[in-house]
Amino acid sequence: MKKFGHKLKRARKEGLSEGGESKALEVCHLKAPDIAIELSDETPWTVRRTTMQTRDLDNAPDKWEAKVLEEFSRREKEGQLKNNREFYEIVDYNGKPYFRYMRAILITKSCLKCHGEHIHPQVSSQLDSLYPFDQATGYREGDLRGAYTLSRPIKD
Repeated sequence: MKKFGHKLKRARKEGLSEGGESKALEVCHLKAPDIAIELSDETPWTVRRTTMQTRDLDNAPDKWEAKVLEEFSRREKEGQLKNNREFYEIVDYNGKPYFRYMRAILITKSCLKCHGEHIHPQVSSQLDSLYPFDQATGYREGDLRGAYTLSRPIKD
């Protein structure tokens, strides 16, 4: 999880310094899926991000992830999420045991440029172009954005 977050943050930061929010958005659009694939290929884990308010439909949660996101949302409403951002469980998947893990992603100040309530018109236009079904705006700092999610089969 840390590796995914660090690589994504570094790529986004490089995009910002190269061409502002517009370039950072482009980097997130292209690099985030590649980083997840790269980490999944390098490790025994399937690595991805998910959210209930999708920007990219490929990040829609499966049934288990949706249940965990609902639990994170409950914790957020009760003010418990900042100190309790993880969930893991062994589940049955197609008759095989899998270890599944999720860690909540909270909105930071830098996320607000593309996910906040007030988005620059140029960035908003770019979002509309890249993500015609975007539901990932209107956030405030500290809000639950989604989660990093890991899974892997458990060997016998």
